[in-house]
Amino acid sequence: MAVMNENYCNLKESYLFSQIAAKVAAFVANNPDKKVIRMGIGDVTLPLAPAVVDAMKKAVEEMGVKETFRGYGPEQGYDFLHEALVRYYKEHGVELATDEIFISDGAKSDCGNITDIFNNANTILVPDPVYPVYVDTNIMCGRNIVYINGTPENNFLPMPDDSIKADVVYLCSPNNPTGAAYTKEQLEAWVAYALKNDAVILYDAAYESFVVDPAIPRSIYVVEGAKECAIELCSLSKTAGFTGTRCGYTVVPKALKRKAGNGQEMSLNKMWLRRQTTKFNGVPYIIQRGAEAVFSEQGQKECQEMLEFYRENAKIMMNTLTKKGIKFYGGVHSPYIWLQCPNGMGSWEFFDYLLEKLAIVGTPGAGFGKMGEGYLRLTAFGSREGTIEAMERIEKNL
Repeated sequence: MAVMNENYCNLKESYLFSQIAAKVAAFVANNPDKKVIRMGIGDVTLPLAPAVVDAMKKAVEEMGVKETFRGYGPEQGYDFLHEALVRYYKEHGVELATDEIFISDGAKSDCGNITDIFNNANTILVPDPVYPVYVDTNIMCGRNIVYINGTPENNFLPMPDDSIKADVVYLCSPNNPTGAAYTKEQLEAWVAYALKNDAVILYDAAYESFVVDPAIPRSIYVVEGAKECAIELCSLSKTAGFTGTRCGYTVVPKALKRKAGNGQEMSLNKMWLRRQTTKFNGVPYIIQRGAEAVFSEQGQKECQEMLEFYRENAKIMMNTLTKKGIKFYGGVHSPYIWLQCPNGMGSWEFFDYLLEKLAIVGTPGAGFGKMGEGYLRLTAFGSREGTIEAMERIEKNL
């Protein structure tokens, strides 16, 4: 008899965004005349940059010619994309070797898959509120999870606590869902904690391209010692609109080593390479050529124009919430606005109110953890027209 993984019994019945989609679908079915403005799931709305499209077109043509056709590529990604990323990191003050970078189909996949190289006996430290994937993937493995609270008092940027002993630490900056971003000094404290406790930091930098303040790190590797304790995961989904195109990358420094249960010293870089070559066949050549174009001079110019569009949406949202006296976080170095539900409403209560009364879709903060109760996340990834109309509805009806 096949025996199932009983840890799945400890998961919530459905993934947060699946639950939201079901509620929205029911509302739309019952109210076909109402225009629903979706500001919940963080999907982009602008098309791919012209430089990216041109590169992908050229790559498609190459695949149609015998001399330039490509079959299986290297599981860790083509050299041309590695080299583009090495240059990109160097521009932001970080030196990397090409074989420390692994190309993937997105940060979400790698956030889940990276757990393969860790023993299930590890204690996992997760900030709350948090991106649900961090928690759910470790519940699936039956690991012990401890939480450190993000609160208004610490600006939703929890700091290390020496009374908590953890082996793996999840950090996300700029943060999803709160939009808060760690300073270099704060990240130095986390690196010191990891080195002291022989822990590994899994650093989600998916929103690094939204950072506008040079004092806010774009990578944890600007901190001395981080290469000895941190894995960095990043994505082109928000940087360049690759949500449907799927491409990301994970950095595993060669200096990062830890011991196995039998005491043998292990290179996490070699472990991840072994995992990827076994379980992953790589990102398509066409996609990687598009990703390479993202990091070209023209690609960066066009992608920054897209990011500026979303930043302007965030400003429109922040102006309205400020005018209404609604407390919020984020929006400056992030596409997310983390707002306090008005009139003492609960997260799902306010979600239902916005949907049913204003036909606006947000994301209830309670779906991101216990500390998210009483908050709601809105995204700046909508159209300009939709963003303005949503804020007009909020201004008139809240």
